[in-house]
Amino acid sequence: MPFELISEHLDGIKVIKTVEFKDERGSFIEQYRKDMFSGIGIHADFVQENHSISKKGVLRGLHFQWDPPMGKLMRVISGNAFLAAVDIRKGSPTLGKWFGLEVSSESRIQVWAPPGFARGFCALSDSVEIQYLCSGTYNNKGESGIRWNDPDIKINWPVKDPIISEKDNKAQNLSEWLNNKYSENFIYKR
Repeated sequence: MPFELISEHLDGIKVIKTVEFKDERGSFIEQYRKDMFSGIGIHADFVQENHSISKKGVLRGLHFQWDPPMGKLMRVISGNAFLAAVDIRKGSPTLGKWFGLEVSSESRIQVWAPPGFARGFCALSDSVEIQYLCSGTYNNKGESGIRWNDPDIKINWPVKDPIISEKDNKAQNLSEWLNNKYSENFIYKR
């Protein structure tokens, strides 16, 4: 099997190891197969692929989208990065909790976070390239963010003085999001 479910976190996040097939010519990897991902509990229809390039110290996030709801399957294709996700689902037993993992292009790790999680990452190597499959198409009127250093979440970012966009620096705190009418789009369901 070309995929292995390594671990699960916060009732929705899945860490997947992709098997690399090597021989004297090089290597081959299957990055995604709908049938096999369904077998490990990821039932998303991916409709958009994004590619991000960042220099060392850049922190992007924490981003999410409610219209349409967007989950993301992220992988590092060059360099090292710290991937993070925060549960922003109302009524969730893990609301406000975060999961983070340092991932490299050599590790062949992918991290899935379904709709209802805010996602972000920080670049740990001189250059980092990240690809992510999205379960919704981008809509700037249906997206937002949670402040990367929200004191109620306390993500332990490995970069202490990150490079942040103006938009991310002005993002709302989780408590502000929970009082937003659109937060009703992410109600925890078991």
